[in-house]
Amino acid sequence: MSNRIHIVFTDLDGTLLTSEKKLSRANLQCLEELQREKITRVIATGRSYYSFSTGLATKIPADYLIFSTGAGIMDLTSDQLLYSANLNRKDIYYITRHLQQNNIDFMVHHAVPENHYFTYSGLPEKNSDFSKRISIYNNFAKKFSSYDALPESGAQIIAILPENLDLFEYIQEGLSDYQITRTTSPFDHKSIWMEISPAHASKGHSAAWLCDYLDIAPSTTFGIGNDYNDISLLNFTRYSYLVANAPTDLQKRFPITNSNNDDGFYHAVRNALNSGM
Repeated sequence: MSNRIHIVFTDLDGTLLTSEKKLSRANLQCLEELQREKITRVIATGRSYYSFSTGLATKIPADYLIFSTGAGIMDLTSDQLLYSANLNRKDIYYITRHLQQNNIDFMVHHAVPENHYFTYSGLPEKNSDFSKRISIYNNFAKKFSSYDALPESGAQIIAILPENLDLFEYIQEGLSDYQITRTTSPFDHKSIWMEISPAHASKGHSAAWLCDYLDIAPSTTFGIGNDYNDISLLNFTRYSYLVANAPTDLQKRFPITNSNNDDGFYHAVRNALNSGM
């Protein structure tokens, strides 16, 4: 392997893992080989730290975790929180009022790293994707009662919209002071999740922060993803790939590798390293 690449960033669900949430033998061996070559391995996921650490059947060998789409960075060797970005109470008030005025279902997540706890507002019976997420995290979910009951700070607010890009863009216009990240639902694979975070919170920003922290040049970075919330990461990394199962409208923006079910991570890493990058 070449040492021209010093750090590898990979999305998790739909990229490193198969559609059955498993880590293939080839991808596991690739991660282990990166470790032997002293290439830093970073998981960059929309999952919370809690979901990553408790919700996977297999332990993922990696050095750092960018979680909640850039809201936090964890050193996985020491379980030390290195970086966090949270909305303050004023932000939370403004965003939630805007969403309620437009009849949008949403969840206000607590501050990092306890952001698997959330307060939700909406009608689960009319939004099956919204209902699914509440049922999965029922032990951490609390129904909205009043603005005074909202947390003092929060990692992000997730609004769940129907498959309606015009509505997404309309809501986004009223939240121009914040980082708005579009994600495809991991449940029904069609609903639009709008992740609302501080202006400086994204996978790309956190990747840049980590490279600076580790004194790694951006010119030696590799990234791979599968969805809209990976765009900022892939715009940051020097060598960037999409797996073949990425949305069609993204596939013209970055080189394409195999799908997540056909060891796309392994093939992209091998291609990048063996081509002398």
